[in-house]
Amino acid sequence: IRAARFPSRKSLEEFDFDFQPSVDKKLIMELATLSFLSEAVNVVFLGPPGVGKSHLSVALGMEAVNHGIPVYFTKAHDMLADLKTAYQEGRIRRRIAMYLRPKLLICDEVGFLPLDRLEADLFFQIVSARYERSSTVVTSNKSFGDWGELMGDPVLASAILVGLGLWVRLRI
Repeated sequence: IRAARFPSRKSLEEFDFDFQPSVDKKLIMELATLSFLSEAVNVVFLGPPGVGKSHLSVALGMEAVNHGIPVYFTKAHDMLADLKTAYQEGRIRRRIAMYLRPKLLICDEVGFLPLDRLEADLFFQIVSARYERSSTVVTSNKSFGDWGELMGDPVLASAILVGLGLWVRLRI
């Protein structure tokens, strides 16, 4: 659990489905079986701040860790700052490899801050390198239609969304 770097410990049992009736409890419980990991399917939680996206992503990550599956949690801004520094220091390949190792990567808060061109490119590299190999859970307060502006390039945003591959989108 420590290696996963969760910001807190959350469980699905603690999630208040009555408070968020738009969340499909049946689908969340299906995700909790972790079958999406064996199929390298990605999960994208979209919705405004404060509705439970991070809670659900951490809870799924905790389920995976409890089953011995390697997980790494990161805020999008932190991951991209880390990758940007590695790029500037000439050690980007090694750093990208670190984000490719876990069977489940949780990238929280994509869209809270706009990305510059290098950050968008680095995010694309992570998504495309994990494509159909390992699962990624992404949380965002931006609808997919806003990702072109967020990434500063609609074509790159489309490539990232394609790179997320087969995904389950939950509007919360």
